[in-house]
Amino acid sequence: MRHKRVTEEGHDNKERWLLTYSDLITLLMIFFVVMYAISDTNSKKLAALAHSLTQALIGSPPSGIFQESGSSIVPEMSGVLYVPQENAGSGSEQGEGAGSHSLERVAQELGKLVAASGLGQQIMISQEERGVVVRMAETVLFPKGSAELTPKARELITQVGKMLAPLPNYLRIEGHTDNLPVHNINFRTNWELAAARALTVLHVLVDESGISPERLSATSYGEFRPLVPNDSEANMARNRRVDIVILKEKFNAVEPHQQGDKASL
Repeated sequence: MRHKRVTEEGHDNKERWLLTYSDLITLLMIFFVVMYAISDTNSKKLAALAHSLTQALIGSPPSGIFQESGSSIVPEMSGVLYVPQENAGSGSEQGEGAGSHSLERVAQELGKLVAASGLGQQIMISQEERGVVVRMAETVLFPKGSAELTPKARELITQVGKMLAPLPNYLRIEGHTDNLPVHNINFRTNWELAAARALTVLHVLVDESGISPERLSATSYGEFRPLVPNDSEANMARNRRVDIVILKEKFNAVEPHQQGDKASL
């Protein structure tokens, strides 16, 4: 009897390792399934990121052109990257999609205007999350350290404004400078200089282009929103600029309205 009991216990012990082995195999299978799922998701995200970086860094030809879906719209322009927004007309943003397409057309027409003026090196047009940005270098608009527009700049801004007048979008005029201190009696700091320049452009849009003042605002960033480090004269020239920002219609809801202001008073 004793010998039989020992034999049965030994038989059970020999079979027990199969349970441990099957548990290990199951855990390994689950582990690899999870790792595969994670790696598959990350590869899609990385592919999208790589595509965006390629467009931003090397996707355009060396001369820099105004692009839409790989086709050249304005060959004369330099340093401009145009990327249409994806899924603009889907879901709850369908209304915004129509406005986005309208901004795309405006951006194309502005690009043609800039190219015809021969100022493609000094004026760049880009589409950002907030809307279309018309970025004008100081050399196109003002003498250095001044807020008085040149006659050619006034004419160009008037033409740009007339193209923007029919739109319902709000417009924000942003003044920027480099980090060199101002050396004249008219402006105490770069903030004052940038503010005066933004207001000068704003007044042209109102007085010459007929844009409603309720749609306009002026902002001064001074030296504190540079595009590039102020470590060379070329970079400082890029930072001295005035931007006309055509805000997307979805931002109309967060902008102050005249009727709402009266009601609050």
